Amino acid sequence: MLASAASRGKVRSLVSLGRRLSTNQPGSPDRPPPETFAPLPDNELEPPVEQQRWRPRKDPSGSSVLLFPGQGSQFVGMGRGLLKYPNVKEMFTVAQKILGYDLLSLCLEGPEKELMKTVHCQPAVFVTSLAAVERLNHVNPKAIETCVAAAGFSVGEFAALVFSGAVNYAEALYAVKVRAEAMQKASELVPSGMLSVIGRPQAQYKYACLQAKEHCKSLGVEEPVCSVANYLFPDGRVIAGHQKALDFLQQNSRRLQFIRTKPLPVSGAFHTELMQSATEPLREVLRQVEIRHPEINVYSNVDGKRYMNESHVRKQLVKQLVSPVKWEQTLHEIYERTQGEKFPHTYEVGPGKQLGATLQKCNRKAFTNYAHVEVTTYED
Repeated sequence: MLASAASRGKVRSLVSLGRRLSTNQPGSPDRPPPETFAPLPDNELEPPVEQQRWRPRKDPSGSSVLLFPGQGSQFVGMGRGLLKYPNVKEMFTVAQKILGYDLLSLCLEGPEKELMKTVHCQPAVFVTSLAAVERLNHVNPKAIETCVAAAGFSVGEFAALVFSGAVNYAEALYAVKVRAEAMQKASELVPSGMLSVIGRPQAQYKYACLQAKEHCKSLGVEEPVCSVANYLFPDGRVIAGHQKALDFLQQNSRRLQFIRTKPLPVSGAFHTELMQSATEPLREVLRQVEIRHPEINVYSNVDGKRYMNESHVRKQLVKQLVSPVKWEQTLHEIYERTQGEKFPHTYEVGPGKQLGATLQKCNRKAFTNYAHVEVTTYED
């Protein structure tokens, strides 16, 4: 059950909406203080056509793209370099009220075993990533003002939607909490996991998964699951499913044309049908969350295409749980250019640099304008 309207209102008064968290500071010239903002009325959810068109006409080299990381990027100490920036402490205070535990302490001090749990790391990555936006706005406000697109990996998609103005910070965090708890429960139903795979050009991932499922059936596993869960970069995949299927893939990696396999430190087979039981709790909470039209392009993990409207956001966020993350396809969609056209500046906002590594493998030219926003040390 979503927090009551009264408690949501209290949370909203602490944290301003979406991108306004960063782009509208009290005392800024010609900008009213955050608390004067209210949700847009229904007739303003769709911006005028001319507003939708003006952004792509700008010189791409003068614009920016923000990428938000997902689960697996977390580490103890993240957020230490962000606390002096506007709104960050408030964000963690709000998080403590919504989550019921001290998220800031967990991020800064651990213990690592607790931070690694799905129920904790998803909210931690979400909040730390949006806190990194505050740093970026402080050291390079133009990067925020000229942002034309955002994308997030798995749970990072919620942060991207908050930044875009589509979802309120507090409500999105509550939805992330429900999502993480549901995914944790789904993970505990059967032994399962995720396997990072780098294959040779001739590797056939779907055929390898089919062989792994046949192996599971021979061991008595009913309705085995093994499928590509993440498309990262050319010849880079994450395969997820029953643990016995993943064991088979590792044991037969050479025959399957896999160069390297590495189990991921996660609790279950995310982005496969083994997450089916988590979809209804997320669907229910998203029904209660106010969603508006994004102010910039935000891209869905499900198909790599940008979100079109409110119902599209609700539908795709639920579908994302049981569908592969098409990150490689998303990057192609964002950075597709005609010959000679310039690339935008790209900022990875949040812990880790994994998204920068995938961008380098997918598009070297786009990567030349990449920067990571540090979350552990201070910058002036």
